[in-house]
Amino acid sequence: MAPTIPLLAVRGSDGTSLLSGPPSCEQHSSFQRDARPSRCVSFSRDGTLFGWCNGLNVSVVKSSDGSLVSTFDLPKATLLDFSPLNNILVTWQPYSKAKDGAQGEANLQLWDLQSGQLIKALYQKKLDSWCPSWSEDEKISVRSVNNELHFYENNDFNLIANKLHMQKVSDFVVSPGGQPSKVAVYVPGSKGAPSFVRLYQYPVLGGPTAALANKSFFKADRVSMQWNKKGSAVLVTSSTEVDKSGASYYGEQTLHFLSVSGETSLVQLQKSGPIYDVVWSPGSAEFCVVYGFMPAKTTVYSLKCEPLFDFGTGPRNAAYYSPQGHILVLAGFGNLRGQMEVWDAKKYKQVSKPEAPDATHFSWCPDGEHVVTATCSPRLRVNNGFKIWHYTGSVLHKQEPAPEGSFPGRPVRYQAAPSQLGTTQATPTQAYRPPALRHLPATPSSKLHEEELPQNLRPGEKSVSKSALKNQRKREAKKAKQELKPKTEPPSDPAHIITSQLEPSCGDPETDKKIKNVKKKLKAIEELKDQRASGKVLQNNQLEKLQKEDQLLKELEELQIEP
Repeated sequence: MAPTIPLLAVRGSDGTSLLSGPPSCEQHSSFQRDARPSRCVSFSRDGTLFGWCNGLNVSVVKSSDGSLVSTFDLPKATLLDFSPLNNILVTWQPYSKAKDGAQGEANLQLWDLQSGQLIKALYQKKLDSWCPSWSEDEKISVRSVNNELHFYENNDFNLIANKLHMQKVSDFVVSPGGQPSKVAVYVPGSKGAPSFVRLYQYPVLGGPTAALANKSFFKADRVSMQWNKKGSAVLVTSSTEVDKSGASYYGEQTLHFLSVSGETSLVQLQKSGPIYDVVWSPGSAEFCVVYGFMPAKTTVYSLKCEPLFDFGTGPRNAAYYSPQGHILVLAGFGNLRGQMEVWDAKKYKQVSKPEAPDATHFSWCPDGEHVVTATCSPRLRVNNGFKIWHYTGSVLHKQEPAPEGSFPGRPVRYQAAPSQLGTTQATPTQAYRPPALRHLPATPSSKLHEEELPQNLRPGEKSVSKSALKNQRKREAKKAKQELKPKTEPPSDPAHIITSQLEPSCGDPETDKKIKNVKKKLKAIEELKDQRASGKVLQNNQLEKLQKEDQLLKELEELQIEP
């Protein structure tokens, strides 16, 4: 019997834990968190068992009280699953050959959950379809082995009860529901022959005439097959890697319908473009398709492949029915912004429109009232966490690495914090001085490259020009030089001070007059440059003065070196 309180398994870098489901959303009191990160977690179909592999062993506990059912020493196991009636645990680890090149150990193990004994060890090199498929009563199980489907009965894996041999069988799906069991098989086309999907009813598996339904089609590199819950019909999405017409980057997709009564059909979609998602309603009487170039279209179809309701277009690429089938969520995850549309699936009336940005995972709670969205690694390595929602859009619980407001801003410190390991702050370096000058006071040194000082560039505040910064550095250097002078130095001669402040003379009064005039013009140009740097708009005559700067500098140089 399934637990009355829904449980949520959380697998993260801090280990594996169980949460009691909404509305409480608290740690499961009977489950002790495993601190080791898990490679895989899984519930049984009825929710009564929970298993995980953590790189040391595989453990299975009861979901209700956390009591241990079985543990297996399987450090290399990366995948696990339960049979429908919880009689068998299946584990898989990557296949590897022996060092001498001989065949490696069997990497697919089937364990008896009650006794913990190994039932059978098999070889399963490919990850695709790694787990055997069972009928719901576990009377039949199926594996794909070298283009054949091997059928076992009553969990006896030492005897192959039946085989379905077809050339290049690529995929298969066993029907849900009770007996008689059906199986859908896919064979890709080759040498001009079409691909096809056939439905068989066990144990009648011989030849094409034994098939319940047969659908052939071209343009298929791979397919996805889905039975409805009653096991009466299959939807087949065929896909090509490349769209030869060049219309789509994602290749080309078509949707086919097969019924156990023999009816087949091509589902006529109302907009061209890729098929993003196809999902059956739990009532098995209708299915929903999200398709077409963005913004994508969403339509619900009947078992006759006739449209029942059109949801219009929007940023969507996924659809999710609630377990009871009364609510339908249309969502845009992945490279879309995470918008969700919650619809009443019976009245086709929109309920809410929440958003879950960066979500990479979505699933319904068994109660049909709550959903969980998560941002998982390695799909995204930022903003990892999960949220539990009510379908009306309310967030009931969320777990994030660092919620907003966890680290408030603190006052800025200008001194190094105490530390026993010292500091990495760079110490100021000094210019090299010859030994003969090291006893004299230091003088400001010239630099090969002039460094720009920090400036406040906020709007509305005056910025400092390069010439102003240069003058500022000169004043600071002069002030530093005066502070380094010995205090006992006698006062200078006033006449010497007055003479030092006079302009230098070249001996020719006429030349001195010209030099003074040129310097006056250059000073005016510097003032105009400062005004322009502060944002003032200059007149045409002022701009003409700026253009004469190089000419004046050259003239001044010639006057100063003139003999």
